[in-house]
Amino acid sequence: MESSTIRQFTLNEYHRLIELNFFQTDERVELIRGEIVKMAAKGTAHAVCNTRLMTKLVILINERAIIRGQEPIILPSNSEPQPDVAIVKNRDDDYLSSHPQPEDILLVIEISDSSLNYDQDVKLSLYAEAQIHNYWIFNLIDDHLETYTEPYQEHNGIFRYRTKRIFLKDELVLIPGFNDIYINLSEIFWGIL
Repeated sequence: MESSTIRQFTLNEYHRLIELNFFQTDERVELIRGEIVKMAAKGTAHAVCNTRLMTKLVILINERAIIRGQEPIILPSNSEPQPDVAIVKNRDDDYLSSHPQPEDILLVIEISDSSLNYDQDVKLSLYAEAQIHNYWIFNLIDDHLETYTEPYQEHNGIFRYRTKRIFLKDELVLIPGFNDIYINLSEIFWGIL
């Protein structure tokens, strides 16, 4: 009996596949720990939440940071996820020379409905391992925001966050990296579910 192995890709190999148009035009994939993973389809609620969130963040943050929507970030574990939203430090070249890396990232956000378990497990561990200090999940199943801070490594080698807070859909939340900018969650969640 033959054993099967999963082909692992480096970032360079993954980028080469993209350059060669290996993926279909409408195929949404990301590199997670060396594996090419198909991204979940986005339903209407996900799209509305993402649009509202991006619009609000651009207004609130203005030019104090860069708001990236569903664009790649580079993580050291041969990963190039495409979070729904990433707030990154300003840089003169607007990240033309390289996608943001952990030291550039103020906040990573995933919007989760069908991908909730994946975002709470695989993505959470991936972001914690990369020492991304602030990770948010807009949980459309349970109708709240989950915020994660203080990444650490458990004795079994798995990476997690020490602190998880739940914010209800009518609360204000301080945006990490800014001591004066709050987002009103009711403006994001209103009428979605």
